Amino acid sequence: MTDYTPDDDSDVAVQDLIDRLRAEADADVDPETTPDVGIIMGSDSDLDVMSGAHEALAELGFAEQTDFRDAPDARFTYETYVVSAHRTPELMYAYGETAEARGLDVVIAGAGGKSADLPNMTASIAYPIPVVGVPVQEKSVDSVIGMPTGAPIVAVDAGKSFNAALSAAQVLAREHEEIEERLVEYHESLVGAVARDSRDLHDLGVEGYVESRSEE
Repeated sequence: MTDYTPDDDSDVAVQDLIDRLRAEADADVDPETTPDVGIIMGSDSDLDVMSGAHEALAELGFAEQTDFRDAPDARFTYETYVVSAHRTPELMYAYGETAEARGLDVVIAGAGGKSADLPNMTASIAYPIPVVGVPVQEKSVDSVIGMPTGAPIVAVDAGKSFNAALSAAQVLAREHEEIEERLVEYHESLVGAVARDSRDLHDLGVEGYVESRSEE
C-alpha cells in the first residue's frame, strides 16, 4: 500500500472512507487519543468559511489530528472531512453513526445553499452527540435551523464558524476543566481589548487613535 501524497490523483471511493470510519469505530484505542471535535462541510468550497472553526480551536489549544491512530501531542484535537448530504449520503450516515464510537464528543457541521441539509441530518443521525450547525450562506439559515421538536441542533448565524467552535468547546468544558479555563482566558482577553480600545480612543482622540491603528 502506497502512502498518500497531496499530488496523488488516483480515484478515491466513498466506500473506502466509509470503511475507514467503521474500522476506526471498531478499533480498541484510548479515547484520550481520538479527535474530540469533528468538523464536516458539504464541499471544499465551504473551507474559507469553516476555517473560522479551525482558528477558534487553535486559539483554545486544540491541534488538528489527521491520523486516527497517531494523535498529536496536544490533549484536545479535531478532525476535518468533506461530507455531502446530497452527493455522498452514505458517507454522511457513516460519519454520524460512528461519531460516538470514534470518540467524538461534538460535531461542527457547515453547509451552504438553500438545501443545507448536512448539519440537521447529521444531528439526527449522530444523536445524542451534540451538533453545532453553521449556515455557510445567509440563504442556508432556514435549512440549518429547521429541525422538528425532539430532534435538536445548536446553530450559529451565517458564516460564524468561529462561534460554532466556541460553542463546541463550551460543551467539552462541562467535562474538562482545562478547556473551561482556556475559554475564560479567551473571554477575558476580549474584555481587556475593549478596555484598551476605550482608553486609547479617549486619551489619543479620534484622529490619534485612527492613526495609531493604521500603524499597527
